[in-house]
Amino acid sequence: MKRKLIRVVVGVLLMAVAIGCTVGVAASKKELPPVMGRDGWCVHDMNRPRPAVITPGARPGDAPSDAIVLFDGKDGSQWAPSKDGNRKMWKVANGYLEAVKGSKHLATKQSFGSCQLHIEWATPKVVVGDGQKRGNSGIYFMGLYEFQVLDSYDNITYADGQAAAIYGQNPPMVNVCRGPGKWQTYDIIFHRPVFKGGKMVKPATLTAFHNGVLVQYNWAYYGPTKHRTDTEYVPHADKLPIKLQDHGNPARYRNIWIREL
Repeated sequence: MKRKLIRVVVGVLLMAVAIGCTVGVAASKKELPPVMGRDGWCVHDMNRPRPAVITPGARPGDAPSDAIVLFDGKDGSQWAPSKDGNRKMWKVANGYLEAVKGSKHLATKQSFGSCQLHIEWATPKVVVGDGQKRGNSGIYFMGLYEFQVLDSYDNITYADGQAAAIYGQNPPMVNVCRGPGKWQTYDIIFHRPVFKGGKMVKPATLTAFHNGVLVQYNWAYYGPTKHRTDTEYVPHADKLPIKLQDHGNPARYRNIWIREL
């Protein structure tokens, strides 16, 4: 038994040497024996590639240096009217994008798959309507998977259709909606679905924070989101445009940036 243990230890040490493992030195300056990790690198291996260095935003919510800025309050050139609307461009004024009735969707010119998205939004200050008719809009990842935007402050509607819901599938954990006209934030991690051989082998997932509060955690989409419809996955491209929805209400958006994952 003792000989077997010695052989195992020697084998690990030889393997570490073979891959050029350089291990950090303890405070006593004595070299530590290398320990092989489960990912093929020695624990604390100094040869392991280090992450890229990026500059964070100057203030919370500002875009980091590796982000693609989709809207900075002035330039709407990253967006275009979607082909399924009336081809009207949304209004750009006072630092925000505002939905134009009848436009249906505004789409990014660039296509995206898995991503980190920061977006700020506000529903109209003057309340008109109730339920789904109050500040309704939405964010469609890949043009297919909706994350709901709605004035859900003192506004009753179906749970899977309120602000921060996976539309028609999953309500948010909590309702942290601010009042009408107040700016709100979404920070979202979206992972695209994976298809092989014409079948879905990994569903799209989403984790989201609404005004800094976790509201969705690694939710797996059943399929594309639609009103009162249970859908199935249909294979599609790995990257598609993100769309913002016009639902007849002048919802506003600002400070939109994205990091591809």
